[in-house]
Amino acid sequence: MPLDHTAKGVYVIAPTPFLPDGRIDDASTDRMTDFFLQAGCNGMTILGVMGEAPKLDQGEALDISKRIIRRAGKAQIIVGVSAPGFAAMRALARGAMEAGAAGVMIAPPSTLRTDDQIVTYFRQAVEAIGDDIPWVLQDYPLLFTVQMTPGVIRRIVQDLPSCVMLKHEDWPGLEKISALRGFQADGSLRPLSILCGNGGLFLDFEMERGADGAMTGYAFPDMLVDLVKLSAAGERDKAHDLFDAHLPLIRYEQQFGVGLAVRKYVMMRRGIIGSDAQRRPGSALSARARTEVEYLLGRLGRTDPRARLAPAG
Repeated sequence: MPLDHTAKGVYVIAPTPFLPDGRIDDASTDRMTDFFLQAGCNGMTILGVMGEAPKLDQGEALDISKRIIRRAGKAQIIVGVSAPGFAAMRALARGAMEAGAAGVMIAPPSTLRTDDQIVTYFRQAVEAIGDDIPWVLQDYPLLFTVQMTPGVIRRIVQDLPSCVMLKHEDWPGLEKISALRGFQADGSLRPLSILCGNGGLFLDFEMERGADGAMTGYAFPDMLVDLVKLSAAGERDKAHDLFDAHLPLIRYEQQFGVGLAVRKYVMMRRGIIGSDAQRRPGSALSARARTEVEYLLGRLGRTDPRARLAPAG
């Protein structure tokens, strides 16, 4: 089904599994897809920041999109199509949608500075891919250095009906969620799904501010599923207790430069993927860092049995 503004739950950001020699690991891709969906994720977002998309050529990007879409069945798959030029963006977007994707995600280039530049860019992007494709607006100023105020987001959403979701990754960003929901309450913003990123670092309070769920990666996406469900059910203390238990590992995974290495290492330890390899250029965990991650897993295992893993080989 095509993506729309009613989307809720967890759309996990999927890394791209690689073999140690840099080739895409098809077997791990299938196993990872199965795990995410069996864990209760509503969908997956692929070829995002943590998917190492810039390291894939156009053919690889479309091939892995098709593979995951086929494997996921009825689950909604969102494909990141951000690219330096609109021709590449259009080719991947149209190809992914023809393969059965639910929608695409577009991030702003770091060159945008004024509000008008931002709005014009997304208008041109929609003209390029076609206004029949539902898309997600990625707001990640810490990485892209593009500041989108709630007012600018409202302009984009109101001007471009095919924008059905905001991937909210501002930091701090709780007041932005409240402002957007306030626009909806006063009728100046049409309905919009808001899913949150940043590794889930603020997901506990983002849900309370009106977010519909998470669109992020974490080595325990099954925990994100539980947290979103608890929060939606009004189980505030249980949601925060669960979040607090995982927070040290979430924080450790949020380190710039090595965060993906941490995530892939724990996913490998959990048996979700076969290797924690990244395609070059990429980072790797030092021996000391691995011992720190193992320590965090041991502490987490005291309260969450999912972290009780066999000793590392």
